[in-house]
Amino acid sequence: MNDYLKTTDRYGKIWIWTAVVVVCMVPVAICLYYNAWPEATAVLKGLLGVAPIYWTVGVIEVITYTPMLGVGGTYLAFVTGNLTSLKAPSALNAMENAEVKPGTEEGEVISTIAIATSSIVTTLVLAVGVCILTILAPILDSPVLKPAFDNILPALFGGLAVVYVSKNWKLAMAPLIFMIALFLLVPSLAGSVGILVPVGVIIALVAARIMYKRGIV
Repeated sequence: MNDYLKTTDRYGKIWIWTAVVVVCMVPVAICLYYNAWPEATAVLKGLLGVAPIYWTVGVIEVITYTPMLGVGGTYLAFVTGNLTSLKAPSALNAMENAEVKPGTEEGEVISTIAIATSSIVTTLVLAVGVCILTILAPILDSPVLKPAFDNILPALFGGLAVVYVSKNWKLAMAPLIFMIALFLLVPSLAGSVGILVPVGVIIALVAARIMYKRGIV
């Protein structure tokens, strides 16, 4: 297992940095093609507005998701993207069905397989979607289906929540009540899932510690 983890870590770093270079080369290629280069001050001004948020979320997601997904799953998920909506639910659901726990050797293998399968399926669906986009566009843009697409993420995590909350509802109450109150008071935070997931984790850990000390759990 140690050899596997070392090899996975080595190849994971290669793919991560390859993805970084590819992403950065997209705007460079556009500038080269059109021979139009933005001023450095304009680029820095734009980055100052968004970079701190993305860097913060990036660091938080690594700390939050790595224990859940394992080494291979983490590298694969971060290269292919869409962790919160697809990769994390896929891995957690697969481990739940296989009756293994995150952080174990079995969990590492199941998580990696689940995320790889999710990535392949997502790529195939996107490829098919692009090929028949003109046919699907009127259907996807239909006002009738819009509420369904707006609730895909809550539906994914709602299904997972039922499983995990039922296992120990006492530990789930503190972060659940906090998040419900927070979203009711500040609805605009609904788009800040990347930052709020670790907040919920911290609240759950603190509540668990307090309840353990008092003999509640």
